[in-house]
Amino acid sequence: MDEEHVRRRIRSSDQSADGLSIEKSKSVNLQKEVGLISGICVIVGTVIGSGIFISPKAVLDNVGAVGPCLVIWAACGVLATLGALCFAELGTMITKSGGEYPYLMEAFGPIPAYLFSWASLIVIKPSSFAIICLSFAEYASAPFYPGCEPPIAVIKCLAAAAIVIITVVNALSVKLGSYVQNFFTAAKMVIVVIIIVSGIVLLAKGNTQNFKDSFKGSKLSVGGISLAFYNGLWAYDGWNQLNYITEELKNPYRNLPLSIIIGIPVVTFCYVLINVAYFTVMTSTELLQSQAVAVTFGDRVLYPASWIVPLFVAFSTIGAANGTCFTSGRLVYVAGREGHMLKVLSYISVKRLTPAPALIFYGAVTIIYIIPGDVNTLINYFSFAVWMFYGMTVLGLIVMRFTKKDLERPIRVPIIIPIVVLLLSIVLVLAPIISQPELPYLYCVLFIFGGLIFYVLFIHFKFNWAQKISRPITMHLQMLLEVVPPEDTK
Repeated sequence: MDEEHVRRRIRSSDQSADGLSIEKSKSVNLQKEVGLISGICVIVGTVIGSGIFISPKAVLDNVGAVGPCLVIWAACGVLATLGALCFAELGTMITKSGGEYPYLMEAFGPIPAYLFSWASLIVIKPSSFAIICLSFAEYASAPFYPGCEPPIAVIKCLAAAAIVIITVVNALSVKLGSYVQNFFTAAKMVIVVIIIVSGIVLLAKGNTQNFKDSFKGSKLSVGGISLAFYNGLWAYDGWNQLNYITEELKNPYRNLPLSIIIGIPVVTFCYVLINVAYFTVMTSTELLQSQAVAVTFGDRVLYPASWIVPLFVAFSTIGAANGTCFTSGRLVYVAGREGHMLKVLSYISVKRLTPAPALIFYGAVTIIYIIPGDVNTLINYFSFAVWMFYGMTVLGLIVMRFTKKDLERPIRVPIIIPIVVLLLSIVLVLAPIISQPELPYLYCVLFIFGGLIFYVLFIHFKFNWAQKISRPITMHLQMLLEVVPPEDTK
């Protein structure tokens, strides 16, 4: 049975999806429909996710006191704003969607750009998905184990179940995934408002005892501060998401920097207030001993309605996981289409018109990550990898100031800003390795540069024996999943 016969069999099984004929689909282009308000909402909605509910404990643990903890949260917001402004110059200078990939391609050529694509597929995106699902599992299981930590097996099984369900939802229907995202985004904002308002009310009542001598007991070191930044910056991750949709922004020269200047400070303000709210009801010791910080906060402030907090935090984290799965699945799909991964990953479901193989691959890699990993280790692993490429991208901005002087720059940030971001990126990447070397950093470097082997074999020398070996597997997957190459859906 050859591949063409497989395609005919699949086509004959269902010629339409949701009432739309796939044989008569027309060419479409990205439309400029994202304005200033929408851009701000994209930043706020993308950044606020699971991080603010899991990172406070790790940030405090690495600096040791309330004062430095709040400073770290504010400083992370400043760094995210400066990094986003650098990306604003890049996004208006190189007006292509895709974030770091086109910027690295323009500045350094195909190999660094490919390594970013590879690292995103194998390291950055799966570890991010795993962190969020593990966070969901911790908050969802915490109410069933009051006063003690839920068993690791329960957390990991629940996280794996969440990964499978989210993957299936996104593979079944784009519309269903969108509805799920909208519902959980609304739930996320509800719990953020509840915590902030509760904290303000408690402060107004005079609950300020935990802020006295707030710098007493600090344990500051370069390595500890770097790890605190890793956990804080994890909560801010997503500050560069508008650069992935530059082609869809209305008046990007105005709206991109304004969205950044407004959106990220709003997130910073919310994060600092949420941490202040935590410290109004918990001492540093109590926060560090808490199994789930927001759950402890809810138990002390909202009783007997404290069940609202873990429920809505679980909603928030599952929403963040759903959004991550949706966008990252498309990254795998594009990588398959461009020849950076197996072609079968670029196939589309005939019935559902979703990149089902890419989503399944992404879900499977994520499940592998949750087996040996815990949240804090994965956050360090993720942050180490992502800030390596953020630093490289900002370096590209500096390099292109000298090598690409002819490129139009509607937004031109002062050169000191990318220099500061680059130096901080170098510190964030190197300090934990030097002060607290751990094997996950070595694994991360090996995984990233292992991509060079695939680049040399399959892209530079264009060896196609892997495609020949995988052809029988591809045909069986086509029949099982009812998927075809994207050109066959037109």
